[in-house]
Amino acid sequence: MECALEKGADDPKNDALKGRYLTFTVLGETYGIEISCVKQIIGIQNITEMPEMPEMPFYMKGVVNLRGKIIPVIDMRLRFGKPAKEYDDRTCIIIVDADGTGRSFGLITDSVSEVSSIGSEDIEPPPVGVAAQGYIRGIGKTASKAVFLIDCARLLSEDGAGGLELR
Repeated sequence: MECALEKGADDPKNDALKGRYLTFTVLGETYGIEISCVKQIIGIQNITEMPEMPEMPFYMKGVVNLRGKIIPVIDMRLRFGKPAKEYDDRTCIIIVDADGTGRSFGLITDSVSEVSSIGSEDIEPPPVGVAAQGYIRGIGKTASKAVFLIDCARLLSEDGAGGLELR
């Protein structure tokens, strides 16, 4: 995963972010993204569907206009192969910068939970055969639950997302 943590490893700000994950839920399961990749969290917005884009993955919902910047958004339920649901007041879009280049995309989640600290000693690799196309990089253990840790860069990589590229 190439987020700000890896780009500026000597930056003291990155030390404060290391091991911290924004957690969110999809169908009652808890997932986490390195906080250094998260740019902001917004409520559900009007999503503009992309016309005549048959090569787009089915979970790519379209784009949102965020203060004049066009951000592609994906529905995490669909990305994980789960049934769609109507968006409600708990639905959030997490805006992330997956590769440190400033190219952003949004993750539509059922809800956002909290920022959790999970030390490297509390992270186990996913069980064999449960690597979820490579975008689950580990399973974090907290006092009350297991957290599936997402590798944002792999979530949209060629082999992790059916060739979706952000430009």
